[in-house]
Amino acid sequence: MRAMVDAAAAAVPTPPGLVLAPFRAVRFTSAAGADANLAALTAPPYDVIDDAGVVSLESADPHNAVRLILPRDRDGEPGSRYERAAATLAEWLGGGVLARDEAPALYVYEEEQDGHRQRGLVGAVALADPDAGIILPHENTMAGPVTDRLSLQQATRANLEPIFLLYEGGGDTSRMVAATVATPPLLATTTDDGVSHRIWAVTDAATLDAIAADLLGRRAVIADGHHRYATYRHYQAERRAAGGGAGPWDFGLTFLVDATVSGPRVHPIHRAVRGLGVAEAARRAEGAFTVRRLEAAGVSPLLDELAKAGQIGHAFVITDGRDAYLLTEPSADALARSLPADRSAAFRRLDVTVAHLTLISDVWGLEDKAGVVDYFHDAPAAIAAAGDSGTALLLNPTPVADVTAVAGAGERMPRKSTLFTPKPRTGLLIRLLDEG
Repeated sequence: MRAMVDAAAAAVPTPPGLVLAPFRAVRFTSAAGADANLAALTAPPYDVIDDAGVVSLESADPHNAVRLILPRDRDGEPGSRYERAAATLAEWLGGGVLARDEAPALYVYEEEQDGHRQRGLVGAVALADPDAGIILPHENTMAGPVTDRLSLQQATRANLEPIFLLYEGGGDTSRMVAATVATPPLLATTTDDGVSHRIWAVTDAATLDAIAADLLGRRAVIADGHHRYATYRHYQAERRAAGGGAGPWDFGLTFLVDATVSGPRVHPIHRAVRGLGVAEAARRAEGAFTVRRLEAAGVSPLLDELAKAGQIGHAFVITDGRDAYLLTEPSADALARSLPADRSAAFRRLDVTVAHLTLISDVWGLEDKAGVVDYFHDAPAAIAAAGDSGTALLLNPTPVADVTAVAGAGERMPRKSTLFTPKPRTGLLIRLLDEG
């Protein structure tokens, strides 16, 4: 698949900078019950929904967007699940369940959760090779998810859910976003995860021109949606290789957020290390780290100790739920031995880099692979997974600035480095890949 993109690369232009184009969004209508219960028509991003979640969302409403992004194989129904998603989309468009807005717009999108507000713009971002330095990934992708999403996009000819980009701004775009949210929204809903969503359409030509001018010289980092961005670029290469020329496939549906003004919350992703008890893990760490035993009086105090120590330098807590230790001040010898000299300073200073290369691989001598090191979004789950014979490795969140620095150096972070929330909701805004 990478070869296909490379072969068509000469025919794919590089945009002049960060371009976020207006588009005519497809949205659920009153015929689908959007006025009364829009939340029931939406879904989280496809990659955080398990099988039980698909069933639950389908039962929430017969028109829930999960039927588009995660179509299921059904006995007796012809065609692939991707073809069924395309047929469902066509049926909903033809029946008025979904309808396209009359005028192209950029859409201000605000999410609020537990008092935290995240604001940005949804539009069609001009696609660019990472080497162009305009849209930067910070994680590697795997072939399986890209193949899956590409098959879905080929069948539906639509961007069904946005990727999530962060940039550092504080300019005209952010000021216009802040001014827009003081006006009545186009739509508003609160989903069952407690996140409130509000959207406004920006169609004024002068405002759109000012946003375009402000964004053009900036660059963005992919916070979430690496596989979908790869899918966008594969589809673009396909269409151009087939003689399609310039078209809507040169852009992809995107939620663009100014991380310095109204950005996401950043959460750590903790590890459960199998087959290494916490006492032995602490013993092996002595000499390479400063090791201090903690009073394991609960998860919150441990995380408080971790956060306090992390303000000074690298810090990790290891625990099995009964005993706990704080690991700080990795030795210069351990870092020099374990961290590759040819990687950037931004990569080498990440907590997750030190956790994987110095602590897990070098000090503990473990192979960093699934089944040995597993990942959890909350500390109690990591501790429970470690059990009696394992160790939970608790981390501080990776700052957005560090993510941006690694991406700006053209490098990728260790897998499962950070979690950004809230994520954009699927089904609020859909983009069709046709000429309309």
